[in-house]
Amino acid sequence: MCSASLYLHIPFCASKCAYCDFYSVPCRRDDPRLDVLVERLLDDAGRWVHDFGINRIPTLYIGGGTPSLLGAARIARLLTGLGRLWQEAPDELTVELNPESLDEAFLMACRNNGVTRISVGVQSFHEPSRAAIHRAGSAALALECLDLIRRVFGTAFSADLITGLPFQDKAILLKDIKTLLAYDPTHISLYALTLEPDTPLALMARQDKRLLPAPDLADALYLAGRDALEQAGYSQYEVSNFALDKKRGAHNIRYWRMGNWLGFGPAASSTIIDDDSGTGIRYTWERNVDAYLAGRAPHVEQLDQLTLMKETLLMGFRYIDGPDLALFQKRFGKPLTASIPRSLAAWQSLLVSSPSRCALSKDGLLLLDRFLLDIFAELDINTLDTIRV
Repeated sequence: MCSASLYLHIPFCASKCAYCDFYSVPCRRDDPRLDVLVERLLDDAGRWVHDFGINRIPTLYIGGGTPSLLGAARIARLLTGLGRLWQEAPDELTVELNPESLDEAFLMACRNNGVTRISVGVQSFHEPSRAAIHRAGSAALALECLDLIRRVFGTAFSADLITGLPFQDKAILLKDIKTLLAYDPTHISLYALTLEPDTPLALMARQDKRLLPAPDLADALYLAGRDALEQAGYSQYEVSNFALDKKRGAHNIRYWRMGNWLGFGPAASSTIIDDDSGTGIRYTWERNVDAYLAGRAPHVEQLDQLTLMKETLLMGFRYIDGPDLALFQKRFGKPLTASIPRSLAAWQSLLVSSPSRCALSKDGLLLLDRFLLDIFAELDINTLDTIRV
């Protein structure tokens, strides 16, 4: 018996944003596939929780895509069905939504069925930036959405903003942050725009080199946003996440600390870890909604010790507290400091270290990718040396 978080992917959106590389497909609220999806998610979740002997579900996250496209009746059906999987409710139960598909009935269904936290995609209130990334809805609609969330959920919500958008400068970004702060969210995600290959925005940027801020300006925008949030009392606890005191997102911390999770829906994955051997198994559903609804089985991947160690460090060093040192030693049979000593010595000035913690400083987080390259190279060399011996 073990604990595992649950993630449910709702792979439908009213429309696709130009920057988005997540798996989703356009859908209307009257699409019959939405009803089929709810039943399939419930069937899979019930069966897998039973088969894996899950006796505790600490967090549940319903994301997408756009879960608010389900509407009130479907989200109530989904949450009611999931509630039969536990005797003790999750500590945190989050549902994502977007303003263009939100209504009060949906929020009330969430509140009345155990949801503790709402996550809303705002991205920007600046209309030229929104139009350039093909963001559905409008700034006015986003403000109406925030008013509604405050009325139904109080401040128990998180909101997303993006830096580095087309037509964005420091003044525009800081105005976006000021506007959002007026609604007192307990949590804010500030994402630096990543130009994913083969997205419409990547194509537009290749055709118009002036569309996006230059790299130096994009970096400065993120730093300005980070500083503004911290000055407002939101502490950075991960590369892109900021929270008021004791309001960190518990579900994502499960990922960053490499706890077990079960994921359902197209493109979702599950990871179950054997702490005694330091290995795991991953199940990944195909990025195809019709294949998922038809019952096609997920792809199965065995995670050997080196792979799992790399993933543990990849996720753990995103988090301001770093990897879970006790869990690392239990899984891999030696302390973190003995696994990557050369990298830790080389990066000492950008690390925060103590007997119970090894993490990148806030300045170190800005160089996360370079740090990970170093530690992965050291792990690979160590593995080769072990094979040679």
